[in-house]
Amino acid sequence: MSIVFVPMTPADTEDLIGFLTSNRFPFHVQATPQAADIRTKIENGHFWNEDTQGYWVLRDEHRIGMAVLEDLQEGDSPLFDLRLDEAQRGKGVGVEVLRALCDLVFESMPNMLRFEGQTREDNIAMRKTFLRAGFLKEAHYRLGWPTNDGGHVASIAYSILRQDWEDGTVTHFEWDDLKI
Repeated sequence: MSIVFVPMTPADTEDLIGFLTSNRFPFHVQATPQAADIRTKIENGHFWNEDTQGYWVLRDEHRIGMAVLEDLQEGDSPLFDLRLDEAQRGKGVGVEVLRALCDLVFESMPNMLRFEGQTREDNIAMRKTFLRAGFLKEAHYRLGWPTNDGGHVASIAYSILRQDWEDGTVTHFEWDDLKI
């Protein structure tokens, strides 16, 4: 099975609105995105600009989701937002997509040293996806992610280093390296 990323353009506006409003994303800040909010983001260049590029995720020529790369101009460590169609979730596709997304970043962006993503502490499926794809937990931001009900949960950051992607390894570090 092959994963392909097709860059989004303004011509994708209605498809993008349709995709985001026809799926629920329970672990995102907006679980049920509204068309007007999405249109405003699009008008503000959120999905395609100098620093951000959205992609349709295709698997065997079928659209299964979308990914957005962010912070492309701000240094050497882009972030991503991945959203799969509800019908694709729970099938192990996330690992395949995340590995392909790493290939896209590290093969087409030679200056990138690392690639990062974040999720909520209660999104166990995505946290396992990160680990299975070779990412390492790097941060645990307590109460760092607002929830739809007005509360907060921890935000967990994972990344993969270019050298680990190239070598198929995971470079660990000492969490408690400073003792008092």
